[in-house]
Amino acid sequence: MRVVQWATGAIGRTCLRAVLDSPDLDLVGLYVYGAKKEGRDAGDIARRPLTGVTATRDVEEILALDADVVLHTPRLQLAYQHHDEDICRLLRSGKNVVTTTGHHYPKAHGASRHEMFRQAALDGGATLYGVGISPGVVGERLALALSGVAVSLDRIEIDEVLDASGMPDPEFAFTVLGLGSDPSTVDLSGGALPVLFGQLYLETLRFMADRMGVTFDRVEPDHHLEVASSDLTVSAGVIRAGTVVATEWRWHGIVDGARFLTLAIIWTMDPTLPRYAGRDHWTVRMTGRPNVVMTLNLVEPDEPGVRTTAAQYVTAGPVIRAIPAVVAAPPGIFEPPVFGPWTARS
Repeated sequence: MRVVQWATGAIGRTCLRAVLDSPDLDLVGLYVYGAKKEGRDAGDIARRPLTGVTATRDVEEILALDADVVLHTPRLQLAYQHHDEDICRLLRSGKNVVTTTGHHYPKAHGASRHEMFRQAALDGGATLYGVGISPGVVGERLALALSGVAVSLDRIEIDEVLDASGMPDPEFAFTVLGLGSDPSTVDLSGGALPVLFGQLYLETLRFMADRMGVTFDRVEPDHHLEVASSDLTVSAGVIRAGTVVATEWRWHGIVDGARFLTLAIIWTMDPTLPRYAGRDHWTVRMTGRPNVVMTLNLVEPDEPGVRTTAAQYVTAGPVIRAIPAVVAAPPGIFEPPVFGPWTARS
């Protein structure tokens, strides 16, 4: 299959290497955002042999290519809708799109947003699929699959705790994630950050609810900021004392007046803090018959000379695995099948 790689940040380079290493995938285009990468060979950027495919910042050049799929892996941005136009243009050009910027369940935001992407896909005879580890796998696949063992189900809680101290990009760590910021400037109710992450992760909450046949009375935000007690040097720079050292974005899906589905997304620049020390990367707790706890942890590669992290692999993997199914799917928005989850009707 003919592949375009869109963006070459940490996740994009991991996807690019996977494409170049696969005998079934043929790289035909490479889009980059930075001027320093423009004109370089894809193999040079990926630390692979030269490919003859040159990186471009010209969107029109990408749109004109004959390609089966675009692996769209730019950095998440404020606002959540930042990448909408590019995605729709790619779809209308006849290219299937697998993206890591959310966009996996647009109907969570209402009919008009769903229809915008669906119509762009239909216009180009293409398919859109948003995926990553979270959102994309932990809730939508693993937790839903686990729910299928329940005879009765009262509540599901998903807890994600990830170490952000190794993130090298200051713009992402300090602006998009909000770490290192003055806590007095972070509006936890209607500010840019809770709006961004609320829109991103509402898609996980709604997808899970729809597959389980439940309807939320409402979704309640329940956010928390942890503040650094002293200066902390991290890969992206310095977290000053008194600034945000961890963010906890948490939402409760309320059903019949009670918390039925809780999703917590926690990024910390100091995983040694007592609040986070020893916690698993992901914990899924299911209350019902039976009570079940499932944990998932990432293990860093120990291969000499390999700089790719486990988090980068685990995000890129679902992108690469999705390519055949997305290319074969009918035009529209691809929603992965879920076998045998618990449902309110069961």
